[in-house]
Amino acid sequence: MSRSLALEVAVQDAAGVRVAREIGAARVELTQGLALGGLTPSAATLDLALEVSADGGPEIHVLVRPRAGGFQYDAGELETIERDIRFAVERGAHGVVIGAQDASGGLDADALKRLRDAAGEASVTLHRVIDVTPDLLASLAIVRELGFARVLTSGGASAAIDGVDTLRALVSAAEGAVQIMAGSGVTSANVVEIAATGVDAVHFSAKRTVAEQGGVRMGSASDGVGGYEVTDLAEAQAVRAALGL
Repeated sequence: MSRSLALEVAVQDAAGVRVAREIGAARVELTQGLALGGLTPSAATLDLALEVSADGGPEIHVLVRPRAGGFQYDAGELETIERDIRFAVERGAHGVVIGAQDASGGLDADALKRLRDAAGEASVTLHRVIDVTPDLLASLAIVRELGFARVLTSGGASAAIDGVDTLRALVSAAEGAVQIMAGSGVTSANVVEIAATGVDAVHFSAKRTVAEQGGVRMGSASDGVGGYEVTDLAEAQAVRAALGL
């Protein structure tokens, strides 16, 4: 592709950062519990990721989300998020990925301002909370006013490939002041069509499930015992190759 397009890989560990580094990704979103939509990673996970990314590797952007479920947070949860943001930035994270809704379902501008301030000079990305707000363009206007660096969005659809029309509208409304990054269900098979919307970046996990081999089965996958997900180098390379990068 002729224009600049950044790659961001959602990873859960240092091994995922190595994959992102190998394909030349600009950033990783570091998280844990991708099967739950992503949760705040541990201190050790962050430290190891930063070690792998040192000296020319991808930037480490930490998802700060204290629990699964919705994005309306009480005072205690906001305090937890704020402290996790400060911790991640002090530890060396290049940026944080956050989001919060108010009781109406729109973005909680006051909470987001507080969390933005906690990040200091670090880059701030709004996560896919935007996709569950009632008006994505109105939400983008709030993000723009708050000075966030970028928005991760599927265009309001379950998968980005189904939200391409809204992605185009968001790119136009952003006017270059906020980066629009497409994510959710991005694969080597659909990334070219998604990138054609004019987004600034694509976000993907390139994940592969590893099944447990041998041993005694202690429970089911729903019990937390069973397969687990890893970042797959071959799929990550395929996404890059599809884009001609």
